[in-house]
Amino acid sequence: MAISTKFTEVFGVEHPIAQGGMQWVGRAELVAAVANAGGLGFITALTQPTPADLAGEIAKTRDLTDKPFGVNLTILPSINPPPYDEYRKVIVDAGIKIVETAGSNPGPHLPMFHDAGIKVLHKCTSMRHAVKAQSLGVDGISIDGFECAGHPGEDDVPGLVLIPAAAKEIEIPMIASGGFGDARGLVAALALGADGINMGTRFMCTVESCIHQNVKEAIVATDERGTELIFRSLRNTARVASNAVSREVVEILKGGGQFEDVKDLVAGVRGRKVFENGDVDAGIWTAGTVMGLIHDIPTCDELISRIVGEAEDIITGRLAGMVGAGEAELASV
Repeated sequence: MAISTKFTEVFGVEHPIAQGGMQWVGRAELVAAVANAGGLGFITALTQPTPADLAGEIAKTRDLTDKPFGVNLTILPSINPPPYDEYRKVIVDAGIKIVETAGSNPGPHLPMFHDAGIKVLHKCTSMRHAVKAQSLGVDGISIDGFECAGHPGEDDVPGLVLIPAAAKEIEIPMIASGGFGDARGLVAALALGADGINMGTRFMCTVESCIHQNVKEAIVATDERGTELIFRSLRNTARVASNAVSREVVEILKGGGQFEDVKDLVAGVRGRKVFENGDVDAGIWTAGTVMGLIHDIPTCDELISRIVGEAEDIITGRLAGMVGAGEAELASV
């Protein structure tokens, strides 16, 4: 089974499926499992408390796989920013060959990465940002539709429109993010002009994912309506799982509250406890509308094999059959 695209060719992976960086989730066991299954997994650099810890996580991943994998470096404005230069140096020194950037402008990071022979995949939530990143010289784009978990941007454009709009302007490999969890999504993304898909929430709900089993079971039990959009009024929208905390945040901000009024509720340490302890109401945690398409907790190998195999069946069977059926009907007229 193989579906070859610009993404698989440029980034050197077997299947056009990526597991993007996810805070508290992108760890060695999951990343290695995705890589061993033929996909592209990313360690989340800032999940590791120090650059030295990141070096250790890279080494741990290499003990588990000899396939390609990458590191995600999310660059966000902060009063006390992490030591990005040190994290970047660890990535280069470790010989990593693929980096996923997200958040702010990737431009300042490109010279060092490219000098080290590293390919950069930049995650964007709008066509204008994707076009800008391409002009800066990134090697690939991950375009996030409004369905995605985390920060979907402020334009509210779903993938059905965003992907083909971006595909018209993007010449480098582009993968689609937001709402993808099965073979139908992969085929749809390819039809819309993407070269593959990026999945976050779907990979959270796998055997090798390090999050608590309660969270995985909550994802399986939830439908496509199970998310909240927080920080809308602050122009920093985030899509998270709907729970007691996220609903309270929405109500406070809807009533005119400011970030100071909710900062304790949305503290990252609380979200981390959800994944560690399994209390799904302990804090906010990121999840996408794709929860409505997730009905099991497979291994990464089972998941990727299933998606690719079923995608091939859809392409060569159902869709090809539609074309053939139409020709046969015309011939009989």
